[in-house]
Amino acid sequence: MTSCVECLAWGLTYAQGVCTACYNFSADGRHPVGDCGACHRRMPLKDDYCRLCWCQAVEDRAVTADNPRDKAVLAPYLPQVRYHQLFLADLYHRHKPPHIPARRGAKGPRLEPAAFASRLRPDGVQLIMFTDLLRTYRYGTIDLRSVAPPNNSWLSWALHLSEAMSETHGFSPATRRALNRNLVMLLANHVDGDTVRVSEFHDVLRGRKAGLVHVIDVLSRMGVLVDDRPNVFDTWLETKLADLAPGIAAQVERWAHLLRHGGPRRPPRRPHTALGYVYGVRPALLEWSSRYQHLREVTRDDVLAHLDTVRGNQRHLIMVTLRSLFGWAKRDGVIFRNPCARIRITKPPPPIWQRLSREEIAAVLEAATTPHAKLCIVLAAVHAARRGHIQALRLDDVDLGNRRISIDGRTRPLDELTHQVLIEWLDHRRRRWPNTANPYVLINKSTALRTVAVSPNFFRRLGVVPAKLERLRIDRQLDEAITCGGDPLHMAAVFGLAEPTAIRYATNAQQLLAHDHATARPGSLPTQVPTPQNEVDPHLGSTRKHLGSNELR
Repeated sequence: MTSCVECLAWGLTYAQGVCTACYNFSADGRHPVGDCGACHRRMPLKDDYCRLCWCQAVEDRAVTADNPRDKAVLAPYLPQVRYHQLFLADLYHRHKPPHIPARRGAKGPRLEPAAFASRLRPDGVQLIMFTDLLRTYRYGTIDLRSVAPPNNSWLSWALHLSEAMSETHGFSPATRRALNRNLVMLLANHVDGDTVRVSEFHDVLRGRKAGLVHVIDVLSRMGVLVDDRPNVFDTWLETKLADLAPGIAAQVERWAHLLRHGGPRRPPRRPHTALGYVYGVRPALLEWSSRYQHLREVTRDDVLAHLDTVRGNQRHLIMVTLRSLFGWAKRDGVIFRNPCARIRITKPPPPIWQRLSREEIAAVLEAATTPHAKLCIVLAAVHAARRGHIQALRLDDVDLGNRRISIDGRTRPLDELTHQVLIEWLDHRRRRWPNTANPYVLINKSTALRTVAVSPNFFRRLGVVPAKLERLRIDRQLDEAITCGGDPLHMAAVFGLAEPTAIRYATNAQQLLAHDHATARPGSLPTQVPTPQNEVDPHLGSTRKHLGSNELR
């Protein structure tokens, strides 16, 4: 129930947002649309006046006229209407229900969508009586193939935005029709001051596999959307803390929200950092929840006993997360004494990376069966690009004519292998999504209709790759460090590494070069390390001879 868009009466409205009386007033075709002579609104008119002004003239005549039943004296009261007394729809008279438009599949001429119209003016609009009522949306009330869209200014604006978005992002006809149907379903009865909650139509659109993201984009631009969906981080955190003691879970939840959203004098951490910290402390908290009910009961011996169960890098990471948790608890007065104080954990030395064998690289190449998988592997194995750099690579960063590519702000030559794989992917991209406006190089069926980068899940679906992209990147930089004889300045110049990282790769290479078996790639015969002056390109680095262009074709 809401107010009628024509007479402003509050009550039952139908597909076009009008009450029964207003629907019958304009359905017979005898009342053309124009500017009312009294209220100057653009409405269906009877003798140059809208139905609301006629109703108000009747009220004025009943108060001031000597003979209220005389219809001849009603005309003088119409130009004098300066205000409207609001009322409830269909309060005194019973009317036949309006004609229901034909459902989908009904035969009839194809009608064009409603033309773009601006929003209704806020002055002179009745406010919604009940704002907390839940709405029920359903399909099948209006078929745009045979029935014109309802005469609603908000819906006309939404359809205009839908057409503009479809042209800009290259929507297919099916996607465009589905978006228009969804907007008609949501905004057919929309009035000024009303809002649309995501929770009310989320399940309806999900059940029909419709474009939920595009509907949310249009409603957000209109300013009528209320996104009341539960926060993903809060939902995930609630599941992870469900098995903890209530007292411990409440304090850990406060600490996790502080990590995620920040606080006074504490900036928010990255989402993956907050998730990693909760994952790190959860095993210890599960163990302590079986004995304790609060964090203040945890002692130094409990922390040491849990650290004895882990080794290596994991031991150091768990200690970092426990220090963060108990450090926050001590500063906020949750505990009296920090059980992690004066516990020193020596950080393990960095591992000595070994070069990938030819069998491992061959397995990677066999798994790369799609154009986008080949491109990701080449960018990681030849240009040492991280996953985030590949994800953020844009079309403007690729210059095929001049054989140049920019990765993480560093421009480098485009070798023949990368050039061929990149052309193969761009050809596939153009054939698969010819009208897309996405500026990123890597796209999929979800991001082709938008202007955002692919999600991290895109890289997890590249296929069964024994050596991940990060391992290929490390192997590429390690191969360069061995080729140049462990020169950190060379590593920093070629890959733009920071000084500690360049020194770490140089040290790793020198330790491998100190052994006779390290000069050859595992699985091949030992060979002499090439001289840096003869084999190193000052911009691209040494060529990966084991990753020839013929292997990826």
